[in-house]
This record gives sequence, structure tokens and C-alpha cells, in this order.
Amino acid sequence: MTSADQLASWRDFVRGQTAPAPVALVPEISLYQATALTPLWHATSAQLERYDASPFWAFPWAGGQALARHLLDHPALVRGRRVLDFATGSGLVGIAALLAGAATVDSTDVAPFCEVVVPMNASLNRLTLTPRLVDLLGQPIDGVEVVLAGDVFYEKPLAERSLAWFRTLASQGVTVLVGDPGRLYSPRVGVADQACFEVPVSLEIEERTPMRTWVLQILP
Repeated sequence: MTSADQLASWRDFVRGQTAPAPVALVPEISLYQATALTPLWHATSAQLERYDASPFWAFPWAGGQALARHLLDHPALVRGRRVLDFATGSGLVGIAALLAGAATVDSTDVAPFCEVVVPMNASLNRLTLTPRLVDLLGQPIDGVEVVLAGDVFYEKPLAERSLAWFRTLASQGVTVLVGDPGRLYSPRVGVADQACFEVPVSLEIEERTPMRTWVLQILP
């Protein structure tokens, strides 16, 4: 468990290295965002020491933006339902689910920094969201009606394990929605396109902008 002093230090770090700003495709939501990757990467490496120093939480990735936009445009997808925001990152998708009227949002990730970033971003939007640092991949999940995931198909092992788990959940009646910009390991079959967006992203983290991004429903 992360100490209270460490969490306070990380909050100060986020405030010092980023600034609140509206999300490009989802201006209804604001997040603490960085404008330059390299200095933040070095600063995060120094701050986190033994932890994964990738500052993925400081940028709204294409998949998360598309999925958040889709939820706000179609709130019936989550309204009154119990939602799992898998690999929450900055918390963008979970925040969108709450704004769309989800009954509950279980926000999970394995990266320690999410423990401070997600509540801070939720607070910016006058919401409360407390993430759990837990790896649910491949595990049974009781009481969840909708699983949301933004941009999880960027490396082969994670993509394969995630897709297998998503299909199992879909076969049990869970609605599984993924925001995906067509990564190398994105699924080509067994999915249903629900929406497509041209997503503005930072050239610090992507090779082009805007980035065409799909909201996919995973089929059993």
C-alpha cells in the first residue's frame, strides 16, 4: 500500500508537471494533461523510482477519447448500469461513464500513479472516483454489466489476453466496449463497429493527428 506521504508527493508532482485542460474530443471533461512528453518522462522516472515510469496518464489517448465521446453521445449504454473501467489510466472513460449516468464505476489499473491521478481528474469534473490497483485480466467479475477499455491492443501479449477475456465476458452477457485506433494487434473479426471518430491527439505520443479511432463491441 502506498503511504500517505508518497501519495501527497505524487499529487504535488501532477500539479507541477501538468495543467488542467479540456479533452480535445470530449471538451465536457477536463484532465490534468502534459504538453511535452520528454521532460515529463524524465521527471516521472526520477519521481517513481522503482515503478513503471511511463507517463501514459498525462495524455488523453485516442481510444479513451473515442470511447468517452461515444458514452456521452449514447448515455443509455451505461445509464443505471454497473460498469468496470478496465486499465483506467487517467480515468477519462470512467469519468465519462459517471457523467452518462452509470450506477457504479469500478475503475481499475495496475499502475501505482493512477491512485492519485484518477481521483484528481474526477475532482476536476466534480465527481468522485477511487481506482483499485488490481489486475483483473482473466478473472471472473461478478455484478458487472458493462466493461469499458480504451486502447489495450498495443502489444501482443496484452492484446491476446484481453481479447480472450473480453470474449468470455461477452459470452456471459456482459457488454464489452473498446476504444481502438487500429493498433497492430487490434482484432479484425469478432467485433462490431459502433462508432468512428477522427480524434485529435498529441504528436508527442502518436505518429499522426487526427487519428481515426473506432468504438468496438466485442462479440462472444
